[in-house]
Amino acid sequence: MGRLLDIIGWNRDRVDWARLADRQDRRPRPVDPALRDRAQRLHRDVSRFLQASDPWAMRDRGVSRDDLPPGTEWHWRPDLLRVGIHPPAVAAPPSGHRLGKDAALWHDCPHRAMIVRQSTRPQPGQGACHPVGIEIMGFAGSFLSLALDLPAEAIGRLGPDRILNLDMAMDAERPITVYARINLRQGPNTETMLRQLGEPAAGQGARRRAEFDLAYAGLAHRPIERAWLDVILEQPRMNAVVLRDMVLSHRGRAQV
Repeated sequence: MGRLLDIIGWNRDRVDWARLADRQDRRPRPVDPALRDRAQRLHRDVSRFLQASDPWAMRDRGVSRDDLPPGTEWHWRPDLLRVGIHPPAVAAPPSGHRLGKDAALWHDCPHRAMIVRQSTRPQPGQGACHPVGIEIMGFAGSFLSLALDLPAEAIGRLGPDRILNLDMAMDAERPITVYARINLRQGPNTETMLRQLGEPAAGQGARRRAEFDLAYAGLAHRPIERAWLDVILEQPRMNAVVLRDMVLSHRGRAQV
């Protein structure tokens, strides 16, 4: 027991995680739950530090006002495109696989025939620092979507007097139809609005835009508790798409 305490540094309030991991690899055994809780807290803190100190993310100069609709009062680029995620690539991701703190991939493909990969280097002139690519092989499911959780500072201001605007830059090997769906939860009800993002197209950096006038969202006179955006790829089989940039913004609706 004394040797084990030396390895994990319990008496010094310091854990030699590398040595402890090596020991666990050689001879797996049950671990004290308190030690695992401590490791998870440390993992969260280290991940936050690595994201905040990412040199590519620190070069992100934000979004130019000239690229936003007139009257824009708030805009947001998802962390998925701004900071590195871990791991940066995953093969055969399960449905609901988290991509950083504000995104998740959803699908119903039984074979999970896809690869998701975040780039670590932006292209010249590219707004986002970490584009995300999805390579789809023999897709046998009926839907594939990327869900992005809107931050709290946006949700508090959403209502029937707001217009949401989505701008996206995307590459595709083959023409593909892309939809955007905004979801607004109020208590037990969730109101949705669906828009097609431009015409099907392939090529580098195709720009796509959608607008959501929340006056037509059927909102009740109560606060919005949660909001998220689904980017839906229609018939994605044997294709590869790269999300180069995405900016969501909102502005006040003209009172007429």
